[in-house]
Amino acid sequence: MFKKPLLIISMLCFNLFASSEYEEGKKVFEAKCSSCHTSYVSINKLKENFFEKNNKLLNLKAPTVNMLAYAIMDSSKKIGDPTDPEMRQIEIEEFLKSYLEKPDIFNSICDEHILKFYDVKPSMKGELSDDDYINLSYFFMEYKENLDIKQEIVLDSDFDEDEIILNAQKDNKLIMVYATSQDCYFCRKMEKNVLSYNDIKKQIDKNYIYIKVDVEKMGLPFNLVEKYKKITPSFFVLDSDGKFITQYPGSWTKSDFKEILQENIK
Repeated sequence: MFKKPLLIISMLCFNLFASSEYEEGKKVFEAKCSSCHTSYVSINKLKENFFEKNNKLLNLKAPTVNMLAYAIMDSSKKIGDPTDPEMRQIEIEEFLKSYLEKPDIFNSICDEHILKFYDVKPSMKGELSDDDYINLSYFFMEYKENLDIKQEIVLDSDFDEDEIILNAQKDNKLIMVYATSQDCYFCRKMEKNVLSYNDIKKQIDKNYIYIKVDVEKMGLPFNLVEKYKKITPSFFVLDSDGKFITQYPGSWTKSDFKEILQENIK
């Protein structure tokens, strides 16, 4: 999408309206933007990728979704006045339409130091409707508040097992490794019907360091290949030292998966 990184009554009405618009904007982003802009990547991983490994860790061709949200809402080049959300929504909507229909390096708001790593963005003129731009503006405005839990670690490249263990021990959490693959129908179904729900995400974040691994792109961490039954989806539970406890191969209903999440908590 971008080429560079990373009043009581009225306010109440704004928030009530925006929540549904956020969900619609999320759908637009996933359908029309996510092919170029990947999902959440932690700030520490992004710093390592760009400033230590010259983008060879993640090989990003465009900013991640959280990089976009940060640039629009919180960066030094942020769009609009944070104290006037109604006007800000309009300004963000106008910026998105202007930029996406006529991408211009000089009109970008993301971190100029990593521009060199990105592909040239083609125009999306005619691909997004006026409603799409409105919904996308709400999506970015509310992205951070809907990110009230830590996001999954998506491993598309090398990772640091020691860092994962340190985080698990520091936060007194177990480790859950989700094995998936790009062509796995039941993975997509479970992600939509189970893993996408906030109550599930919150339950995961409360007790686990959650790691998502595409097994078609890389191997499983912590020697889990020895336990792996070649079934996706599969969920592995490890203790805070990275030692295997158990695994749950296959797709699960929401109620069953909630029981799984609670099963290993002492």
